[in-house]
Amino acid sequence: MNRYFFALGLGPAVALSACGGAEPVTTVDNIVATDTIIPENSIDANAASGTDVNMASGTVALTGQTFADTAGASDAYEIEAGKLAQQKATVQALKDFGGIMVTAHGESTAKLNAAGGKATPAIKPDPRLSAEQEANLATLRQATGSDFDAAYKAQQVVAHEKTLAVVKDYAAGGTVPELKGFAAEVAPVVQQHLDKIRGL
Repeated sequence: MNRYFFALGLGPAVALSACGGAEPVTTVDNIVATDTIIPENSIDANAASGTDVNMASGTVALTGQTFADTAGASDAYEIEAGKLAQQKATVQALKDFGGIMVTAHGESTAKLNAAGGKATPAIKPDPRLSAEQEANLATLRQATGSDFDAAYKAQQVVAHEKTLAVVKDYAAGGTVPELKGFAAEVAPVVQQHLDKIRGL
């Protein structure tokens, strides 16, 4: 089995559809999922880049626009990855999970757009994929057979872990009430999806 190295952007996988019960957790050998490192020049203490640094806690808080863009890109990534899983996965459970992701992220996109539209001023998400998300999709497009299955599962676990952290953080400390509500609604669903993919 080939070894894949994955780097995911902040928060792929915002979803609004509950997954079914998880099956027993299994591990996938030879898969390495790397943590995303935010480039130094992407964090501006003056928030010019769309982030605010909380000096007391040392955490980086996303602005409303940046959170919306991150969530929008997450949906776009998950829809494309899910379509690939429906076509290429050799395990039916992964095909089914891909289908759930396509449906869930289509619904998520609609709710995100609605929440952004109610904000003052209105916020329109930019669903442009990050370089990391594009690279992950390229990996999935090239992989075949059991290598595809392992790559898709590994990406999904890391993506949902990162997304869960992002939406929880925004739900707790976001500055746009409508998007905070969206993040709070999404967080338990992302947890359900994470539990589901870990069990496949």
